[in-house]
Amino acid sequence: MDKFFKITESGSSVKTEIVAGITTFFAMAYIVLVAPNQLAGSDPAQAQVWNSVYIASLLVAITGTLLMGLYAKMPFAQACGMGLLSLFAVSFMIPQIAGGGDVVAGYQAGLVIVFLSGVLFIILSLTGVREYIARSMPDCIKKAMPAGIGLFIAYIGFQNVGIIQDNPYTLTQFVDIHGAITGESGFAAALPAVLALLGLIIIAVLEKKHIRGSVMISIVIITVLYYPLSGTAPDFNMGHIGQAFSDFFEIGFLGILSPEAWKNAFSEEYVGGLLSGIIYVFVFCMVNMFDTIGTLYGVAAQADMLDEKGDPINLAKSMTCDSIATVLAGLLGTSTGSSYVEASAGVAAGGRTGFTSVVTAACFFACLFLSPLASIVPGCATAPALVYVGVLMLNNIKDVDLYDMESAVPAFLTLIMMPLTYSIANGIGIGCIAYMLIRLLTGKFTKDDMVVSGIAMLFIIKFMCVSM
Repeated sequence: MDKFFKITESGSSVKTEIVAGITTFFAMAYIVLVAPNQLAGSDPAQAQVWNSVYIASLLVAITGTLLMGLYAKMPFAQACGMGLLSLFAVSFMIPQIAGGGDVVAGYQAGLVIVFLSGVLFIILSLTGVREYIARSMPDCIKKAMPAGIGLFIAYIGFQNVGIIQDNPYTLTQFVDIHGAITGESGFAAALPAVLALLGLIIIAVLEKKHIRGSVMISIVIITVLYYPLSGTAPDFNMGHIGQAFSDFFEIGFLGILSPEAWKNAFSEEYVGGLLSGIIYVFVFCMVNMFDTIGTLYGVAAQADMLDEKGDPINLAKSMTCDSIATVLAGLLGTSTGSSYVEASAGVAAGGRTGFTSVVTAACFFACLFLSPLASIVPGCATAPALVYVGVLMLNNIKDVDLYDMESAVPAFLTLIMMPLTYSIANGIGIGCIAYMLIRLLTGKFTKDDMVVSGIAMLFIIKFMCVSM
């Protein structure tokens, strides 16, 4: 095993890789329940879709993450992409739910779109187009992507536990501790936010003292504190596991083989027509491609696994794994599979090889039969890991020449638009548009800028044609 994964050669150990794999899982564990909730909600009328998506999403996470570990041999992890889950829900599920239509038919029509986007994804990967695009990105955007992703995942961590809350006047605000104390719910309403901030301090203190496994130790401490302080207990309800598998095989698994699904995928009723269906295929492919590129660069930079050109090692293999996961998502019955920035939490815990991913995949496999497993660790215990990784990844912005506006403005827009638009892909796209326009208007545009300009034009079309 050590020889296959090159664990010792990478300066790691089996124990460290196991801890890192478990840490990545806990940082991603929210997706186990978020994926089915996002597509089907809690309405009992959509229970069949919920069950199918639950099983399918786990299988995509298991398979995609295993591929990253065994084929690419990188400490990356995959699951259904959050942004694409939202796009899937808004495009195919919500119209049927709101209009009283056939939810299962809308669900299966969406799976056809996901499958076709995955096929296109694989073609671009096998022909080297994806890798060429990744390597042709401007240096300032390459360096801004990890920092932007760091801000993005820190923002996710803040939101998950209510450290950042909605405000009708300023859009967001810091958790209202005073309001919680004086309100009906009492301090319990602010407890997750306070514990998450405590968890971040614990990580910082342990790291300052050079204690390995700081992220995992923080997760354990905050989990132990959470239940007695909140007066709750973990839920181990196992009753619905059998029904989940039954629904998965009935409507999700190979549901796209139905002729009706293909007809609906390009119909006016379920998708908006043939042109809309084609646009959706390209949008899903494009968004996933740039989410993946940004994520791979971000996590690889965090793990110090970049080559001399600043590109992730084994980039082509990692992209192929991502493409296969997307095709599997359509076949199994869920939204697009994508590389996850939360893998940075495992990297921060010391993960450096594919064995980290194998451990993460094993944890997801356990969730197939132990659905409450993911809920044992509260969000306030994993949120500090995301924020801490954001702190580490922000360091990458120091390599951008912030005195040269040709580099500084595209880098800044890439950095800030990821959290503000809640999309890695949007951040990259807006940064590319800015870079292209600056190069054109300053008379410095060359043939080397054709790739970034092509990306910019695609995003301009996307912003004009698709609401997201």
